[in-house]
This record gives sequence, C-alpha cells and structure tokens, in this order.
Amino acid sequence: MFLKNCWYVAAWDHEILGDTLLTRTLLGQPVLFYRKEDGTVVAMDNKCCHRHAPLHMGRKEGDCVRCMYHGAKYDATGACVEVPGQERIPPKLRQRVYPTVQRKRWVWIWMGDPALADDTLIPDTYSLAHPDWRWKPSYLHYECNYLLISDNLLDFSHLSYVHEKTFGGSPNIAEARPEVQRMERGVRVSRPVRGTVPAPYHQRLGSFEGKVDRWFRYDFHVPGILLLDAGVKSAATPDDDMSGALQFHSCQAITPETEKSTHYFFMQAHNFRLDDAVVTESIDQSQKRAFIEDKQILEAQQQMIDNSPESSMVAMAADAGLIQYRRLLTELIDLENKAPAVIPLIPVTT
Repeated sequence: MFLKNCWYVAAWDHEILGDTLLTRTLLGQPVLFYRKEDGTVVAMDNKCCHRHAPLHMGRKEGDCVRCMYHGAKYDATGACVEVPGQERIPPKLRQRVYPTVQRKRWVWIWMGDPALADDTLIPDTYSLAHPDWRWKPSYLHYECNYLLISDNLLDFSHLSYVHEKTFGGSPNIAEARPEVQRMERGVRVSRPVRGTVPAPYHQRLGSFEGKVDRWFRYDFHVPGILLLDAGVKSAATPDDDMSGALQFHSCQAITPETEKSTHYFFMQAHNFRLDDAVVTESIDQSQKRAFIEDKQILEAQQQMIDNSPESSMVAMAADAGLIQYRRLLTELIDLENKAPAVIPLIPVTT
C-alpha cells in the first residue's frame, strides 16, 4: 500500500517547538515528534512499548520523553533509561525511532529501513528558504487516499473545471496537451497554455490587457512531492520577455495518514512585489480556496469508490502523467516488497 524506503514530509518546522510533543499518524503508524535541546528533531513510535499508552500524553524531560502512565523514560535513541522502582531495564524495553531531517522549512521522516535513509534523495525545495521568494505555510487534511491527490496534481486539466473561478478561468488549460517525461524517481510535466485569459486571481494581482500565456512546469517526485514553476505573462510579448509577468513557485507534499486519509503540506511563493504583505496573503488565500475545491471533489470521489468498489476506472489521454507515476510507484513498492510487479492502468483504492 505504501512505499516505506523514501522521505515523507512529516511537519512544518514551526509545528515542533522546543517544548512541543507533536503526534501525527503517518502511513498508519502513530509517531511522536519533539526537539532535543540542540534543536534536532526526534521521531519516535508514539505507542509506549510497555502498555501501549500514548507518549504524546507524557512529558519532555531534556532530550528524553517520559510516559505518564507508569513512568518509563526513553532517550532520543528510543532506549528506556529509567523505570521507577526497577533497577534492571530489559533491552527489549525500547521505542522505535525513525530517521529525520529538517531541510529548510520541512521536517522529513524515513519510515522504512534506517540503513537506507539517504538524505540526498530529498528534492530541492529551494523557494522554502530563498530571499527572492515570499510565501506562507499551509496545511490541509484530506479524507481520501493519497493516490487520488497525486492523480489530481498530475493532471492539471482539472484546473479548467474544478477551479473555474480560482486557478482556472478558461477551458484552454484542459485543451492544452501536456508533455510528460519519466524521471528516475518521478515524473516531469510541462503544460504551456497560449493565448488564453488570466485566472481570476491573476486579474487581481496583475494588470493584463488582452490574451495571456500561462505555463505549468513541474517535477512530481516519489512519494508525492510536487515542485511547480508556474506563471502568466502577456501573450503580446516575446517568450523571453518576463517584464510584467507573474511568476510563482510552489512546494507541495502528500503524506499518507491512513489508507483513506492524507496530510497535505503546501505553499505558493511569488517573486514580485516582495514587500507587499497583502500580495502574499492574497496568494495564500487563493491557493487555500482552490485546494478546498480539490478537497471537496476528491473526498466525494473517495466516497464513490468506497460505494462501488467493483467498478474500474477508464483512462483518457490526459491521464498520461498519473499513469506513468503510478507505474513507477508500483514498481518501487514491488521492488521493496520483492514481489512481482502487477501494474493496473489506474488502480482503484480499497
């Protein structure tokens, strides 16, 4: 169901403060997050191995966490270092600890084999910490399988319809055929849209007269990381003339919570009018409105799938990106499980 040997986004950095015990379910596993005194993040199984009490109801003591049921105290490696009233501590009395990396503003977690945790696999989310970009961090919780969100992001033709009054504004996006390239651990998609109208939020931010050209270029990395370069400019200007253009960079991360619920971390950065906080706020609110539109239709889609699990999906040409990505993900999961690859055209979630 899930790829384990890869990096997932677990939290924004500000969600884990010095005195915070944050709990979050990831890939069906309850995980406790806290910071050591040097600022590094610890990710530990949230279920105390003694009587399975939740550790997030405990307390942080220096670099350790104490279970507030019977007082077992665990250090940052997961080893139990103290049991009240007991001198000898069994070696098996320990918690699983997951590798973590804080890279720019995201905290990443590796849920698979710790020996394979290679932080060079983390994609470059440069706009999360670059002086030429402004943005606000955001999060949504979806009551649907994470692959339905991946499908949504790998086929931007839905912008014309789901986001007609926000990110879309024209059927021209759906009519433009994307270019899709397979990468080693992802898919690259490019969708230029020429001679169209600005999206509603572009009209609020820019001063466009007549037709515009829009572009969407992005890499979608395993296990669900979208890095998007997008923008809009006057169609009357040459392709290399960016004067008056609105340019955006978006970092978005899909992390499964369970088979039918998902964490979604996202932002939309802009590199124009950097000193205008109103612009940053407006872009953030526009993106949230659009993603709530996605959330509504994807959760309704999940309900339809649950109510008719025997029905199969039928592919269209616009599915090229998501089909390639699902094929890649299935191959990696099968390789991880050392099972023969069985790759349906568009798998239906259970």
